[in-house]
Amino acid sequence: MNAFTLLPFIVLIAAMFLMTRSAKKKQQQAASMRNEMQPGSGVRTIGGMYATVKEVHEDTVLLDAGPGVDLLFAKNAIGAVLTDDEYNRIVHGIEHDLKSDADIVPDDVSSLTETDEADSPAAAASDDKAVDLGKKDVAEDGTDAADAAEAKADDEPKKTDGDSDAK
Repeated sequence: MNAFTLLPFIVLIAAMFLMTRSAKKKQQQAASMRNEMQPGSGVRTIGGMYATVKEVHEDTVLLDAGPGVDLLFAKNAIGAVLTDDEYNRIVHGIEHDLKSDADIVPDDVSSLTETDEADSPAAAASDDKAVDLGKKDVAEDGTDAADAAEAKADDEPKKTDGDSDAK
């Protein structure tokens, strides 16, 4: 057989090997995450329910979903084990601010445009005149811009559709 005929089969086998390897790696990570669960940690089930781990058994987990509500789940039904900060933020709405001394960005733009130094030369220069953008509404000789456009159109020869002298 030729090497070129074997090439598609080799590529197919390599792709299947890589796909199964990555899937196996994800399964191992999920299993180790589920085995590291401890009572008191917050979890999210695959159905989207947030609860606190009460007891961990070999194949099952007892979850505390609220006051007086204990639920028994299979370990495979746990989608993620959450950190304490993430669980409190999602379930209780408690934000843990790591940068409490950081600058706070205002919601409106007015505080960003105001300056503390109103007497500075830059602030005084900005209030002097309006900015001239170079657009003129009146022609140089005092006539309106519309009159100037009509006068320019009168100077040019008129063009017609079919009455030309060229042959």
